[in-house]
This record gives sequence, structure tokens and C-alpha cells, in this order.
Amino acid sequence: MTATTPENGHRTRLQRVASGSVIPAIVLGLCATGTGSAVAATDADADDAPAIELILSAGVRGAIAPGSGTTASLTVQNDESSSLSAGRVTVEINRTALSSPAAVTSWLDDDEVTGDFDELGTDATGAVDAESAATTTIAVPPEALADLAPGVYPLRATLSGAQTQGQSDSDAVTSTSVLVVTATPNPPIAVIVPITATPARGALLTSEELTVLTAPDGALTAAIDGVRGTGAILAIDPAITAAVNVLGSTAPQSAREWLRQLDELPNDRFALQFGDADATTQAQAGLPSLLQPTSLLPFVNPSDFVTPAGATPSDAPTPSPSSSGTPSPSPGSPSIPSDADLRAVDGATAGVLWPRSDVTAADLDAFAGYVGDGGVTILSSASLGGAAGARATAGTSDILVSDTAASDALSDAASENDAASRQRLLSEATAQVYLSALPNPATPLLVGLDRDDTRSADALREAIAAVDSPGFGLTEVLATPSVPVSLVAEPDTSRGAALQRMLADEVVLDDFASILDDRQLLLSPKRIQILRATAVGLTAKKFDEATAAVHIATTATLDAVDIPPSSTIQLLTANADLPFSVRNDLPWPVNVMLSVRPSDPRLDVQKVTAATIQPNSNGRVKVPVSARVGSGEVTLTLELSSPTGVQISQPERVRVSVRAEWETIGLALFGGLIVLLLSVGVIRTVRRRRRESDAEAGVETDAADPHEADDVPETVGSVENVDDVDGRRAREERDE
Repeated sequence: MTATTPENGHRTRLQRVASGSVIPAIVLGLCATGTGSAVAATDADADDAPAIELILSAGVRGAIAPGSGTTASLTVQNDESSSLSAGRVTVEINRTALSSPAAVTSWLDDDEVTGDFDELGTDATGAVDAESAATTTIAVPPEALADLAPGVYPLRATLSGAQTQGQSDSDAVTSTSVLVVTATPNPPIAVIVPITATPARGALLTSEELTVLTAPDGALTAAIDGVRGTGAILAIDPAITAAVNVLGSTAPQSAREWLRQLDELPNDRFALQFGDADATTQAQAGLPSLLQPTSLLPFVNPSDFVTPAGATPSDAPTPSPSSSGTPSPSPGSPSIPSDADLRAVDGATAGVLWPRSDVTAADLDAFAGYVGDGGVTILSSASLGGAAGARATAGTSDILVSDTAASDALSDAASENDAASRQRLLSEATAQVYLSALPNPATPLLVGLDRDDTRSADALREAIAAVDSPGFGLTEVLATPSVPVSLVAEPDTSRGAALQRMLADEVVLDDFASILDDRQLLLSPKRIQILRATAVGLTAKKFDEATAAVHIATTATLDAVDIPPSSTIQLLTANADLPFSVRNDLPWPVNVMLSVRPSDPRLDVQKVTAATIQPNSNGRVKVPVSARVGSGEVTLTLELSSPTGVQISQPERVRVSVRAEWETIGLALFGGLIVLLLSVGVIRTVRRRRRESDAEAGVETDAADPHEADDVPETVGSVENVDDVDGRRAREERDE
């Protein structure tokens, strides 16, 4: 066994380097919520996690005074499914001090260091149950460290002899740490804490997500609890405040309480770009101004901003008016705040940008145009050449400098939930701060934590307390004397090009949205998705995934309204309304114009027909047609456009089989059949009535002369003809 890190300890550093600390929504769903936002270890991290781990730390967050002793804490973590037997741990120190932040990183990450190690102590460890941990301590007497001058020294611990059930032998498990010997206190240090949350669907946090995030165990609640009582500078994503404010009176009570607590914190603060969008990407895309949401009104229900009758204006469910001044609502009528009010961060210092640090001089010039005179940009010390404290200037641009090594180490500690692993990471942070301040111990330092939506309150609070200087906030940092620096970072211009492509797609979507009564129903969520796809915390891989997701979603939207393929239509009449199907997969009704062009003049067609198709349905559009003389096959070319003439769908062709003369033939045949049936009916009726009349006449004659019955000739086997009877009777009368 060669593992050196706990599941959530050293691995946190690898996770940050490999995949960053923010997952956008568009991926999550984005998000900060659960829905909730989540930054989880990758599957590869989980697979590579060692089953047996040893965690070493010493001193108070890794620091001791010269000539003093200390206690080494060793935690054995057993993630196997069987128990770990007893073993022995040994602690060693290398008396060759580490001279730079890079040397500290090399030692802790790669076990690379010069010099020999001396043993400080050893002790036996007991058995450790499956999926549990055990801690032991080794006292290090002052005389063992008496010869150490102030500096940062490598520590190493080794666990040997322990094995799990079924193992015939075992390898040693090692752990690395550092011991900082210092007699001087830290310089003034300010810590910037980003407060972000990424929604699952890439736009604004929903009411359900806010409920989860602002619950007692929610991530946003943890952020508030973690910074309370510290001097941390808060960098707040205004998309969070907007998500609460757009809900008006229907916002979860926990979310409104969270916003109230945020406003009441005394900490200095500034607003990030909406969705934590990256100003560097926007500058490299050549944008003349920073992107903002197009409108927040699609997320607003006016009924949530109605002042109840009898209530005072202060009872209205609207956020506090900003400098724009929202008028007081009258009872019973809605008063919807402006976009600026909805996304306002109370008490925020204006003109502060915290973008990606791979900037050029041209980017800094663009920033000046974005925020105006007096603006300041926060950059990582790794992107700057020349020694600097917390404040510097590059040309005419004002810069706040976050120490890269200290920021990385403290970010790992603030994201670590395991207490033992966190102590080891805090030792690293102490070492990095010590070495960064070594050239000039009085020079203030600035530490910026990574974007991370899922820190626990305890981890965040302990990380800030390890370096924070109470009373040294943003105002004090801005008042620090600046030193000149140069820009040395290599810019990643591919992000600017990707943003340009997303904005080009947005233009196409703007034209497409003309089929809606309100274009912002489409454009507002799409703009927010674009902003989140350029978030500062995204690694290159996550950025590519996010921008690809935006493009896929845009394409799907453009394909949501179309004409489905149709089979051949039989036209057997000269005039008819042909029904054509139009598919609308959008959640809103759309207004379309159906254009029809025949391939043959034998068919007259109404060229354009307006229709409204209901959401998530296939609607029918009836188009009047008229067939001229003749028959045959006619192809109709169908196209959809918006009321403003924007093409919505690709042309669809439908074959129409014209047999209009069959109507005349059919009518003639049908008419003849009717005449024949009527004639037969008339004849049958006449004959029936004649028979009935003759029968009635015979009955009347018999009744008038009953004696004449004797004159009736007898017939045998036949019936005498009536005319013969009449003739004989007439002759007899003449003879008489």
C-alpha cells in the first residue's frame, strides 16, 4: 500500500485540479441544489481512492514556536470491508527547510524533497474496524526540534505491519505533511469567500431549490454560518438574490430569512457578475459591455407583487428599492421591481471584477470600459510577474492580488469535511502563507477561495479563522499601497470564440422568438444559460461541456416548431380546405404563417394562412384550395414563418392527387340513380293505387245490386275476364 491521502483530504486537491469546483447548471442542473448544487468527486477519483489511509498533522494548524515541542496526530482510515489489524506508526522530519511555495506543493503532492529524515517518535496502533477510523498521537519533545530555525520542514509518517483480513502481507502506508517553525505572526490577511449556487436547469434557482439550499442544513445556510463572525470579504452572485426576489410573496420563508441574514452581516462585499459570468471571456470575445440578463420579467408572476388591501406600502412583497427608486405600490395593484432591484446585492462595493486571471493588457483596458474609472480587478499572483502583496498596478489598471499558493491550500481546507484531513490541509495553508509573507512580513496578503457551492459551515469557518485578520477587509485592502507588476499569463482565447458562437446562436433565437407574443420567454432564460456557461469556476473540460449544452439546447428550441411529413392527399372536389399539421413542442402558444406554393397551375392555393398553435401539441391549419380543369399530381411546398417574416421551418413537400372532374361524374351518376329510384317508386305507387281503386269499385257494385250475383257466370279453374262480363251484360239489355 502506498496511499497517502484520505478520501476527502489530499484528493480534494486532485479533484480541484482535475475538474474545478463549480458544475454549471446546464449540466445539473445545474446545481447548487437538489436539488441543490453539488461538486462531487469524479468516478476516477473514487476508483483511485486508497482503501487504507494515514493522515498526519502536527502543531496548531501546522505551526509551532521555535524551541517548543509538539504533538503529532495520526489517523488511520480503513475503508475496507474487513477490519485492519494492529500495526506501528513512525513519524519523521526532514531538517532541510522547504524554500518556496512550489517546493511545498512538490513535497505534499509528489513526495519529492532533498535531505534525510530523522525519526521523531513511534507508537503501536490498535486494530481498526471496517469502514472506520482510529487516531493516535505521538508526543515530540522540545529537544527533538530545538535545532530547527524558523522555516517550513517536511514531515512524514509511516504505517507498517497492519493488514486486512485475507492479506498475506502488507505494504507500508505513508502520509506527508509540514511543520512550520515561526516566531512572527501572520501579516494582515483578507479572505474572499465566493457565495454561489448553480440551478439544475441553467437559469434561476427554483422555489424548491431555494428551499433546499436555505434549509438549516442547506449549502447557502452553511455559507452564511461559515462567514458569520469573521472578517471575510463576500463575493455574492446576484443571481441568488434575483431568484429570491422574483418570487415576491411566494418566496420560501427560509429563503427570505437567508436574504435578511445576508443583508445584516457586517462583512464587506461585492457582487460577482450575474451567474458568476467571466469578464475575461467577454473581453476576449470583444464585447463592448458586460453581459446582463435581458429581462427577469418572464420569471415574475405579477400576482406575487400585489399589496394586500389595508396593508401599508412597506408590507408589499418587493425587495428593498435600489438607487433606481421603485415607487411604492398602491393596495390591490401589482408593483413589479425593476431588473436592477431584483438582482441588487445590498451594501455591495461597486466596480470590483473577479474574473479568470489569464488576462492581457487589452483585457484590462476592456475592464476599465466595463466598470468605469475607479474599478479594480482581482487576479491571481500566478498571472503576474514581480513581487506583490495584496495590491498592485499593471499599467494604469488597479489590481487586487490573491496569493495563488495560499488560496489553493485554503480552498482545499475549506472544502474538506473530515476534521483530520482538514488539519493536514490547514498545515499546508499555514506553510504557504508563511513563505508568501517571508520577503516582507508586514505586506498584507489577499486569499481568494475557489468557487464551491457545497462547503460545510465548520470547514469554511475553520479555514477562514486559520488566516483571517479581523478588521482587515475590502476597504483596508483597497487602501494598501500598490506595486507595479506585469502580466505573464497565457490567455485562453478559445473561450472568447466560444462565447461569440453562443451569442451568434442567440441572434438566431431572437429572430425565431418572433413567433411568441413575448420574446423574452425564450431569450431571458437563454441569456442566463450563456452567462452560466462562461462561469469563472469552470475548468476547460466543463466549459466545453457547458457551451456544447447551450448549443444543443438552442438547436432543440429552433426545431421545436415544424411541419411534420405528410402522406399524399386525394383531392376529389373542385374546392376544399386542405388540413396541414404543425408541431409545437414549446410550452407557449406560437403564432405562425403557413405559406403554400403549388408546382402546377391546375391548383389554386391560398398563399399564406395565419394560425396559432397551442403549446405542446400538433395543430391543424386549413388552407383553401381550388382545382381547375384537369387532373394529375401536384406538389405543394409548405413553409412556416413568423408574423415578421422570419423563416421558422425547412420547406416540406406534400403531394396532392387532383381528380376534380370526378365530382361531376359522381354527381351525374348519383343524380341518375336518384331519378331512377324515384321513377320506380312513382310507378309502384300508381299501380298500387289503381288496384286499390278497382277493388273499392267492385265492392260498391256488389253492395248496390245483390241479385245480380246470380248472373255471374260460374267459372271452373279460371276467372272470367271482366270485359267479357260487361259485354254480355250489354247485349242482354239490347235484346230486351
